Formats: sequence, structure tokens, C-alpha cells
Amino acid sequence: MRIAIAGAGSVGRSIAGELIENGHQVMLIDREPTNIRPHLIEEAEWVLADACEVTSLEDAGIQTCDVMIAATGDDKVNLVVALLAKTEFAVNRVVGRVNDPRNEWLFTEAWGVDVSVSTPRILAALVEEAVSVGDLVRLFTLRQGQANLVEVTLPKATPLAGLAVRDLKLPRDAALVAILRGGRVIVPQPDVPMEPADELLFVASTEVEDELREALH
Repeated sequence: MRIAIAGAGSVGRSIAGELIENGHQVMLIDREPTNIRPHLIEEAEWVLADACEVTSLEDAGIQTCDVMIAATGDDKVNLVVALLAKTEFAVNRVVGRVNDPRNEWLFTEAWGVDVSVSTPRILAALVEEAVSVGDLVRLFTLRQGQANLVEVTLPKATPLAGLAVRDLKLPRDAALVAILRGGRVIVPQPDVPMEPADELLFVASTEVEDELREALH
């Protein structure tokens, strides 16, 4: 895929490096000359331009990109870039970086954002997941709030020990998608029993998270 990244700072460059390693074509766009450092990622295309201007995006060839990632450190800029990419250039997939969690509500399809990524919220969720045992932790929001990836680590004294997946009574709009056990990723087949210290990963709508929490306790 051809992917454009608005913002060639440390975050944008890190994303570019990962994508290039996975075989994608990447273009980095930034209006600050000090951020244009082709020697750091030679495989990327570097463009000195303002990603908030339609003519600059057109000259850069955004219309040929499959994905636009708005990854600057300014939420206002990211929203403008996302909106232009979607409405002016019909980019198929637009990802928006959220710097301030208070602005998350803006990063929706109305602003051209298909997927929003809140760095502070992800870090907080990972910390919470690392220290929480027995409680439901929201790791990631999927498709603009329609569903969440949530996790629970079963405590040593869990009443679910030995219970088969088929006997786990889950609410509607919740699905067990993986069991992490001792370095293994287990596909939750009906006969698979649960064990203490298992990490259970679910996809669930926000509305049923409380019901899911009760089912697991």
C-alpha cells in the first residue's frame, strides 16, 4: 500500500519505519524544514509542504495514496489533514492521532477520521492492564466507538477455572476472541477450559461491558 504520513517528527518517523519494514510505500510530509531528514529513513519519500493546504497535498500526490495518517503533535492540524484527505482526495482509510484525550470526541467520520488513536489513552490502558488482575480493562476502541477490545486477567482463585468456553455465558454483542496463556495464543474453541492467570481478550460493545464484567465474576 501507498501511505502518507502528515508529521515527520519522532512519532511519524517511527510509524514510517515500521510500515516500510512491512513492505509499504511511505511518504512523510512536514512543513518544518528541520523535520525533513531523509538520511534517517532513506526508503521513504520526504515532502516539505503544509499538509493543511489542498494544493500542497495535491502536488504531493495524496490522491494516489491508500491511507493517510495524520500524526502531528497538534490535534487541530490532524483534524484538518484528515478532513482534506477524505473529502478532497477520497483517501480510502484515514487515521488520526489524538494528542489530548479531551479532543477524542472530534475524531469521527464527520471529520474524515476512520480510526482514531489516542496515545495517552493507550498508554494508560496498557499500564492498567499490567497492574490489574480480575477486572475488565478497555485496551482499544474500534470503528468509532461501535466496539472495544477489552481484556481481563483471571485471578488465581477464579471461579471460572476449568469452565469450558462453551459454558461461559456472555452477553449479546460480546465475543471472546483469544486466550493468552503462558506465552501461547489460544483460539477459544468450545471445549477449551479456562485456567487461572489466563488473559481473556474480548470484543464488546460499550453498552454490554458491565454485563460482561458481571459474567466474568
